Amino acid sequence: MRLWSIHPRYLDRVGLLAVWREGILAKRVIEGKTKGYQTHPQLLRFKRYDSPADLIDAYLYQIYLEAKRRGYNFNLSKIRRVEALGASKVTTGQLEYEFKHLLTKVMKRDKKKFEELKGIKPNVIEANPVFSVVEGEVEDWERIKKAKNNKDKKRQRARRDTRNPLSGFSDPVPPG
Repeated sequence: MRLWSIHPRYLDRVGLLAVWREGILAKRVIEGKTKGYQTHPQLLRFKRYDSPADLIDAYLYQIYLEAKRRGYNFNLSKIRRVEALGASKVTTGQLEYEFKHLLTKVMKRDKKKFEELKGIKPNVIEANPVFSVVEGEVEDWERIKKAKNNKDKKRQRARRDTRNPLSGFSDPVPPG
């Protein structure tokens, strides 16, 4: 499950469809309508919010708006229309980590979208509008795979180094 913090405009078609599907699943988990995924780390930021159901609906509404902008027909009846702009926080380190992660995925599955995204600088990456951006490292709920060898360890260090937000951006490093 990946509930992207970055603005949905950056997602390719596969990513946008997946975040909608996984977001609807997350909504069901938050509402107590399913037993699976209850301890999934991607849900922690929603559960920490005063009204988790409102935040997940507001999050999904932003996904819906992006889908509608692209001409897709997502079923709005699956969510409540909730607007909560800047309601929860996300760190600059998290946005950078996710954007690099997205680049590695898009590089493999959508060359045109990759070309569109690869020149974007970290200081202009926008968050999903339900999040306000604050300075900081990768979020504590993010799962980062343990490095298996020296090459992986170097990649891991590069991913976690958010002191230099431009490091590794011109040539994305696959996350683990």
